[in-house]
Amino acid sequence: MLAAVMFSCHKPGRPSLTECNGHCVLPPLTPGTENHHINIATGKLTPSQLVSFARSLKGTPYKYGSVDPQEGFDCSGFVTCVFNHFGIRVPRPSVDFTFVNRSIDIKKAKAGDLILFTGSDSIPRIVGHIGIVVSNHKGDLKFIHSTSRNDAGVMETPLAKYYQDRYIKTIRVFAQNDR
Repeated sequence: MLAAVMFSCHKPGRPSLTECNGHCVLPPLTPGTENHHINIATGKLTPSQLVSFARSLKGTPYKYGSVDPQEGFDCSGFVTCVFNHFGIRVPRPSVDFTFVNRSIDIKKAKAGDLILFTGSDSIPRIVGHIGIVVSNHKGDLKFIHSTSRNDAGVMETPLAKYYQDRYIKTIRVFAQNDR
C-alpha cells in the first residue's frame, strides 16, 4: 500500500501553495533531549542564501504565535518561515531548539548559526527567544530575529548587553561553517 501525504498552505481566503511563495509551514521536527540531539538537515542550502532570505523579511511586524509573513512572526515563527522557505524542517517553539545540532563558542559564530536566549525574564535559564546570526566581525556579532520589544518585528540587532545577559548558546547548523 502506498500513501501520500501532501502539505499545502491553502486555506479558504488564503493563497495556494504557489501563491504563498514557499511560506508554508512544514511539520516541525520533534524536540531532542540532552542525550539525543536532533539535526536540522540543510542540504545544499548555504548560510548566505539563508541570511539573504531572512533579511528580505526585515520590517515584518511581530505577531505572537504566527509563521505567516503577511500577518507577522514571533521569534520562532520567523526562524520557521526562513527555513521552511527552503523546504527545511525545524522545531517550532524556541525552547525546542535547545537540543538541536551542536553548541559552539559564541566567538566562533558565523552567518547562519542560530543564537538562543532566555525569554524577556532572564532569571529562568530556559530558551525563550531565538535568532539567526548574520555576521560576527571580530566579536561584533549581529543577529536577525522577530522581537516584540518596542513592537519592532523582524530586525537586525547587535549583541548588546540586554541580549548578552539573556544569552544561552549558539548552535552550528551548517557544516560548511566549520571550515
